[in-house]
Amino acid sequence: MYNGGKIIIGLLIFAALVTSPFWTNAGRKVDVPEPKVDTPAIKEAQAALGKKEVCVEPRSFMRGGHMQLLNQWRDSALRQGKRVYTNSEGRTFNISLQNTCMKCHSNKKNFCDKCHNYLAVSPYCWDCHIAPKEEERAPAVAAGSEMAPAAAAPEEAKL
Repeated sequence: MYNGGKIIIGLLIFAALVTSPFWTNAGRKVDVPEPKVDTPAIKEAQAALGKKEVCVEPRSFMRGGHMQLLNQWRDSALRQGKRVYTNSEGRTFNISLQNTCMKCHSNKKNFCDKCHNYLAVSPYCWDCHIAPKEEERAPAVAAGSEMAPAAAAPEEAKL
């Protein structure tokens, strides 16, 4: 074979480069993210209902099946005009990503994004819906300072 040695060396270098991410990460442990469910709305619902789990369905279902539930909600709301969901316990909820789900899970960065990034999935929810604005805490300003922030403007109406 003409230039066989160069071809084999090139193939070995190519194979080493292509498989290097696998070799460099071999044996590394990556912790499974635990979403934060400590928003004020969740704590308020837990106190009102006297339960630890207050989501539309149990945590065991929501971890793996929330996207199927959201797809079912989309089809029910948009195609059939049904706007109320009755869960497995008989409680009813408005079918709305932004007004039902995001009311409690308002910390998108620590709730949704944490798991979606870990699993390398890109849900298409925010192609149609308005992504919730994360509130960033401003540094404390001394009272009487000229740099004290003005009164906050009311939030835009959510669709």
